[in-house]
Amino acid sequence: MLGCRRKSWLALALTAGMLLAVAGCRQDMHDQPKYKEYRPSAFFEDGRSVRPLVPDTVARGHVDEDPLLYTGKIGKDFANEFPFPVTKEVLARGQQRFNIYCTPCHDRVGTGDGMIVRRGYRKPPSYHIDRLRKQPAGYFFDVITHGFGVMPSYAAQVPVRDRWAIVAYIRALQLSQHATMADVPSGEQAKLAQSHE
Repeated sequence: MLGCRRKSWLALALTAGMLLAVAGCRQDMHDQPKYKEYRPSAFFEDGRSVRPLVPDTVARGHVDEDPLLYTGKIGKDFANEFPFPVTKEVLARGQQRFNIYCTPCHDRVGTGDGMIVRRGYRKPPSYHIDRLRKQPAGYFFDVITHGFGVMPSYAAQVPVRDRWAIVAYIRALQLSQHATMADVPSGEQAKLAQSHE
């Protein structure tokens, strides 16, 4: 009986000793070697542990300073102008982004007959109807940014400048379906006339 008690005490003492050893070995993250901000450091030549900021990396003022760029509006009204020049590169980027994000519903020419619509999703209006052809550019930017009807917001997927590029491409699509000979530059009109002879 005495031997049994002695073994139990020995086992209990051994277990307690192991628990204390394990607890003593614990090293929290706050005990790890590191520099605290603004403390001196022998590692860097200037003796500081905090590195200086790289010039021009900190935003000055409010990031969304250009309301036209970020809202598509001038005051409370949708703008019909673009916040930056629409170049060939902007249109190419707009076409690329349109083909990725918009064609599943709107199709490649903007008639609203995309693959998802053919499979039962609600059909969006064609970009070529009078109501949408008369809308200012800022309206399309706002719809891409906030969504409209069953269309969700694409603000998280499409950066601001790409949204404007898509709007520029939508305008090009609208013009392509309703252009007249007067819209063609005079130098190109002669080429078109020759190709139709």
